Amino acid sequence: MGYRVINRDEYYRSGVYAHFTRDCKCSVSMTGRLDVTGLAAYSKRTGTKFYLNFLYLLCKTLNSRDDYRMGHIRQTDELILWDRINPIQYVFREDTETCTPVYTEYYEDYGRFYKEALRDIERGREGGYRLDPENHPNWFDASYLPWFSYDSLNIELPDGYLYFAPIVNWGRYREENGRLMMPVTVRMNHAVADGYLLSRVFGLLEENINEFTKE
Repeated sequence: MGYRVINRDEYYRSGVYAHFTRDCKCSVSMTGRLDVTGLAAYSKRTGTKFYLNFLYLLCKTLNSRDDYRMGHIRQTDELILWDRINPIQYVFREDTETCTPVYTEYYEDYGRFYKEALRDIERGREGGYRLDPENHPNWFDASYLPWFSYDSLNIELPDGYLYFAPIVNWGRYREENGRLMMPVTVRMNHAVADGYLLSRVFGLLEENINEFTKE
């Protein structure tokens, strides 16, 4: 749970940060379609779960750049940079038609992450988990919507709430012109991200998918 405090006067986005934390508090979100043909084939070939493989690559992507690991401490009004951010998975329960939040730690080691994330899912199916942001401040929302291959999705948070963690959703992939395309939505606070930084999430995801699945 380590972090360092950022000097806002020296922050490379200081002007933008000041504007979007004082004058125009808002978020920015983007939905794009990722080609996951290779990742689906890899998952089938290796007998692993597509969902967990994508979650691992998403975590790797968001941890690869400082901009996606920014945080805000409300009590002291400090801008911080987390050493690492981890995903909150949402496990759907058929019996109640509700989602159970599950806190999973990100590890660079794929095998370790896969094993522990799978274990967390099984625990989530048993219920009993609750949202606990106080003890999990450096976790980001990672939510899979397997029921629909959507074209757009928007998540709103109160403008005055300086929530800097990414919120990422993705839906069911579908075939388009012989390729498997999956909708992915990324939401971030405009104080720490803009259209370029959101676009880079998609570009980095594509690079990581290609690297992960190459033979």
